[in-house]
Amino acid sequence: MKVELQNLTKIFPSRNKKSGEEVIAVNDFTFTIPDGKLVGLLGPSGCGKSTTLYMISGLQQPSSGRIFFGDEDVTDLSPENRGIGLVFQNYALYPHMTVKQNILFPLQNLKGKDKMTKQEMLDRALEAAKLVQIDELMDRKPSELSGGQQQRVAIARALVKMPRVLLLDEPLSNLDARLRLQTREEIRRIQKETGITTVFVTHDQEEAMSISDMIVVMKLGVVQQVGKPQEIYDDPTNLFVAKFLGTPPINVFRGKVVMDMLYIGEDPVMKIKGVEDKDVYVAVRPEGFELNPKGKFVCELSNVEVMGRDVSVVSRHEASINPVIRSIINADSGVDATATNVKFSLKPHKVFLFDTETEERIPFEVK
Repeated sequence: MKVELQNLTKIFPSRNKKSGEEVIAVNDFTFTIPDGKLVGLLGPSGCGKSTTLYMISGLQQPSSGRIFFGDEDVTDLSPENRGIGLVFQNYALYPHMTVKQNILFPLQNLKGKDKMTKQEMLDRALEAAKLVQIDELMDRKPSELSGGQQQRVAIARALVKMPRVLLLDEPLSNLDARLRLQTREEIRRIQKETGITTVFVTHDQEEAMSISDMIVVMKLGVVQQVGKPQEIYDDPTNLFVAKFLGTPPINVFRGKVVMDMLYIGEDPVMKIKGVEDKDVYVAVRPEGFELNPKGKFVCELSNVEVMGRDVSVVSRHEASINPVIRSIINADSGVDATATNVKFSLKPHKVFLFDTETEERIPFEVK
């Protein structure tokens, strides 16, 4: 099911009656979620991603704009009539019911032509349980389950109605690191098997990038960039997007362009063309550094962290905006951990320039 959002805006009244300033949670959001795809809404707390999800679900009404499921305008439909499955961060299971009863609950409320026989409901519930691999836990209560198992019950309950659209609101936040990894892989598997159009809200860029077909990066209610995860990582439209995606985060420096030479601080690091002389922000991905004894970019070496196949070189530079610089290099490169300084050359395709005022991306070519 294709989901189309047209100029979606949500404004909340001010809590401060004296100031009267309204809060724009989502501002003119226009986007089409393709049929059968998993789309991640990504951004920091307060960026409007959950509000967008709740408007798609019908739990909140937009201040303006329209929502379409396929060709049907669902903007004014109640949540129960939209054909959505919704999974919350806190699972929201009924503690006095068994797993089977929790999964059956949405089916027992169906009426009219959608009403099912008891056997049909049981068959559908077992099918949903098998899909999330909890069919052996059907007689347990939620309190007898782990966090990951409870999350699977919540997903099964959302899927049992065979929704047109599946909506997941930070479904992994309450899980430990190992369970998060396992559960996000399960969500991706389930989504591919069912082919249900899915919207996944998260503030964790690693989660979004690992399972999404497309991601939407948001800031203060405004869409910053839309695209495939790797494309956005490799081609960020502004400094916010560049800084938000990537682990470790991108390294940002104060720099300048003078007569086709790019400087970081006072170090001439790269000959470029197509950029006028000006101050710029220079952002370099951690994997964009190469050890080079003749390298022009000289940093003060702080530490060398061995991580198996890779080595993280921790250093400092007077022009760095980050507290420290993290450079990821191959473990075979060999770093002298006793040295005072470390010299790098930079990989041009891992270097981005941004305007110091607008923070918009500045394209350049290497000479």
